[in-house]
Amino acid sequence: MSENNALIPAATILLLRDTPVLQVVMVERHKGISFAGGALVFPGGRIDHEDHNIAWTSFSSGISSDPAIAAGQVASIREAFEETGVLFVRRRGEAALLGADDAAALQDWRAKSENDARNFRKLIEQENLLLACDALQLFAHWSPPKGVGHKRFDTLFFAAIAPTGQAIRQDGVEATEALWISPEQALKDGKNGDRKIIFPTARNLELLAKSSKGDDVMRYARERPIRRIEPQMVERDGACFLTIPTDLGYPITEEPLESAMRA
Repeated sequence: MSENNALIPAATILLLRDTPVLQVVMVERHKGISFAGGALVFPGGRIDHEDHNIAWTSFSSGISSDPAIAAGQVASIREAFEETGVLFVRRRGEAALLGADDAAALQDWRAKSENDARNFRKLIEQENLLLACDALQLFAHWSPPKGVGHKRFDTLFFAAIAPTGQAIRQDGVEATEALWISPEQALKDGKNGDRKIIFPTARNLELLAKSSKGDDVMRYARERPIRRIEPQMVERDGACFLTIPTDLGYPITEEPLESAMRA
């Protein structure tokens, strides 16, 4: 299998709030990044070797018994911290997620974690914290079709209600902007050309937009079938389309290949 066709495990997180309309945290990727440069995406990235470390079972609450899902949970929480500053953790013995002031006091660890993922566990251990894996819900699982001209990330999407009050701050390296935005506004910006929205991001924004509240997103994710989606290219009436299965709850299941590749 060529390098372009090799699947790279990755994870992303959809941090949600009601204000009162449903909003999600998104970041604009640096234009110089090889994959999806300049695109508006959910925080996330490749799953690091350290994210598989069995030691995370001692520094997490509700971590999955499935090693692949567990590593994705760790990676999604780590990436959210590195790219947006949101620290999805709680103190040992406490039910509430970490508050705004405590999270702000730990922001110096972001660059350390980006430089070496092992530093993220050092932060969790030294501050007596636990990753709040039990508050994550698997939302989707996507990988690009074979033969695409970029790296193929096999991505687990997790949804979670964001910690109350924590500020979001882009890292200025991989993410040049971090913002709260409604799914409808993000899709509108993509359609108008104000934002670059890639195919899987658009489809998952449309899926989010089916719900009006964060709790509804979480419940729907628990109830609907989730399996790995690998979009397929099909030709119909002389036109090419990028398509996904029609039985997984997505409102829109195809897009003209020309517009999908342009994004």
